[in-house]
Amino acid sequence: MHDFSSLTYYKPAQKQAFPETVKADLCIYGGTSAGIAAAVQASRMGLKVVIVEFGSHLGGLTTGGLGATDIGHKGAIGGIAREFYLALGKHYGTTEGDGTQWTFEPSVAKAIFMEWLEREQIQVYMEQHLDKVIKRNGNIAEIAMENGNTFAASMFIDATYEGDLMAQAGVSYHVGRESNNTYKEVLNGIHFGDREHDFKIWVDPYTIEGKPDSGLLAGVSDAPLGRQGQGDSSVQAYNFRICLTNVEANQIPFPEPPGYCPDDFTLLARYIQGGIWDALLLHIAMPNGKSDLNNKGAVSTDFIGQNYRWPEGSYAEREHIFQAHVRNNVGMLYFLGNDERVPRAVREEVRKWGLPADEFTETGHWTPQLYIREARRMIAETVMTEHHCRRLRTVDDSIGLAAYTMDSHNCRRVVLDGRCINEGNVEVPAAAPYPISYRAIVPKGEQCSNLLVPVCLSASHIAFGSIRMEPVFMILGQSAATAAALALQDGRSVQEVDYAKLRQKLLEDNQFLDWPK
Repeated sequence: MHDFSSLTYYKPAQKQAFPETVKADLCIYGGTSAGIAAAVQASRMGLKVVIVEFGSHLGGLTTGGLGATDIGHKGAIGGIAREFYLALGKHYGTTEGDGTQWTFEPSVAKAIFMEWLEREQIQVYMEQHLDKVIKRNGNIAEIAMENGNTFAASMFIDATYEGDLMAQAGVSYHVGRESNNTYKEVLNGIHFGDREHDFKIWVDPYTIEGKPDSGLLAGVSDAPLGRQGQGDSSVQAYNFRICLTNVEANQIPFPEPPGYCPDDFTLLARYIQGGIWDALLLHIAMPNGKSDLNNKGAVSTDFIGQNYRWPEGSYAEREHIFQAHVRNNVGMLYFLGNDERVPRAVREEVRKWGLPADEFTETGHWTPQLYIREARRMIAETVMTEHHCRRLRTVDDSIGLAAYTMDSHNCRRVVLDGRCINEGNVEVPAAAPYPISYRAIVPKGEQCSNLLVPVCLSASHIAFGSIRMEPVFMILGQSAATAAALALQDGRSVQEVDYAKLRQKLLEDNQFLDWPK
């Protein structure tokens, strides 16, 4: 059996005999790409900064397998984010264009981030599980960890994918899909009709085909269909962005995961036997014979409907969900390469690929970073919506640009008239790169006055689907740190930051804030 014993989201921490009390100007909770960009910027502006990371993995998805990053428009990416892609270009010897490199190996991305942190002498504390937030007079005074450590600072940034610090600080947020009526949108809420990642043929959802009383196959829900545009608590599907290789000398065959059950993949078997083979077709080439595998088609790496409890779940609940996703994604690869229900030609094609021996060596060559496409989303004075993505409205306090398609993966797999359908996928291009509001990364003043939230920012479900890209998170992390530094310099709350001064500093630091209409 392949050793995945160290592949976990959460292991309870023991109380330390001598817990640390760490003081800083800025405490960043979350060692994602946004957190790293924020830390580098804060250090450059003279702040004492500390990164406090929940797990043992640094860099989030940028170092976690998403090596073919979604962009939208490369010309909209500036500041530290662009520095990162230029550093990749230097590593790979890129000579075309401006020297940027947009596809990369996870280990190379991590090496660049680590070099930055060492150069700036930024303290990083790993495996720190937030236990409670202590507030005084509307400010976060310190945050306490499960192991007894405490981190005190004048300013805080929540750079997690879940918004855990934001939530414990008493900041308003939303989970799930708003109705279209909430913000007068047309792509939010329950969404039927997209064909890109829905079933191309009729697939029977029942354990015994044609017999509803036999029960549903694994992965199919009996939830009511609802109506188009209706809000609900569903969360778009998570998966892993899987780093693969077809270089035999660097290849480990797909292992059978702990708890593997071939019956879990009967739906996929029926789909393939019906003539559709697209589950692994979204291989995006990366350097040195590696690829970034993402979800493709109706039944693929997206574990639809199995993540609803993640955003607000306990750490133990999340660990259970994490392991279910590992079992599903690793199990699917093993199933496709070995199960006799899969046509021989498909099995042979799948077995040309494997896990790279030189990536994620501490976690069985599998990424420890689950692709948390969406979790909590803050509700601030400004909410980014579909109107901003379409450039029907424009904010006047830009801190960076987003440009990607309004992109939601499927949220549910349900039964309609005796067949399987997926629901929730949306892929509608933004009109052009558009500005993101500073007011969308700061809480309402009465809720917290020294916290910035560049990842779980204030946006509707459908707008967040466009904003939620790793380069944009780096951009927003840098801008959040800039605002924190200016707030400290001027003795102001984050809500009172002088935007004119913030804008000037962002432009000086090569952020792109505007795009011709």
